[in-house]
Amino acid sequence: MKKNLYAVSLSLLSLAVLAACQNTGGSAQSGAAQTAQLASEPVLQISTGKEQQTWSLSALSAHPARQIVQTPDDPAYHQPRQWQAVPLRALLPSLKAGGHTQFKASDGFVATIADDTLLSAATPWIAFETAAKPWPALGAGKPSAGPFYLIWIDAARGNISQEQWPYQIASVAPVQSLTERFPALLPAASAPLKEQALRGLQAYSRHCSVCHTLNKAGDASIGPDLNLPHNPTEYFQEKMLRQLIRDPASVRTWPQQSMPGFSKEVLSEAELDDLLVYLKQMAAQR
Repeated sequence: MKKNLYAVSLSLLSLAVLAACQNTGGSAQSGAAQTAQLASEPVLQISTGKEQQTWSLSALSAHPARQIVQTPDDPAYHQPRQWQAVPLRALLPSLKAGGHTQFKASDGFVATIADDTLLSAATPWIAFETAAKPWPALGAGKPSAGPFYLIWIDAARGNISQEQWPYQIASVAPVQSLTERFPALLPAASAPLKEQALRGLQAYSRHCSVCHTLNKAGDASIGPDLNLPHNPTEYFQEKMLRQLIRDPASVRTWPQQSMPGFSKEVLSEAELDDLLVYLKQMAAQR
């Protein structure tokens, strides 16, 4: 009798151990799948200057400051949109007056934005795309603006330009100003129209440097260098160069064209005048 009870107990114990092993194996498999899923998620690299942070889509979705926000219009989609987003200031508390922050996109677009702008009345947010709610493509055969996009609430209050809405962001980091890192961009002290050229440099830094280099100085890699081997003021009549800047497709077009037009609301006539003076000056500074 005792022998039979022992055999029954041993059998039950074996079944329990087997079930436990199966459950453990199932949990491990589920955990591995979850880990693999997280590892395959796009990530945003954010440097605070002291440490490097990696934010996945899941981590941003779980961020306590995450909200659903709306924008009436944006340079990417040109329509009202609703976004899942986290305030940039919650992800990058190291923003400081006088500093600069660089946003690098996966396509070679690089925007350097003054921290004074990021701390202004306009509020910057990092919007993020999810597999459950993918964003529309930017055009036929093109990807979306995701997975990470710098959007602005009350953009008009901060005088935010279209070039300060970088999308497909891969990394965010504090940097020195463009001219501190690339002094070759500065017009010569002896320039005949130095003050106007300096104003033109400001327009260049804000609107052009996000896609172009000049004298190989700069961060971006989308468009051609604007001074090497030749400056556009040397091979365009001024009237056509102005038209190219205002409406690129009206001058030349090709399937991979990505240069936007700069309306008078974005780039005033006075700013365009200054920009052309700057470009003409830099043609003499190779």
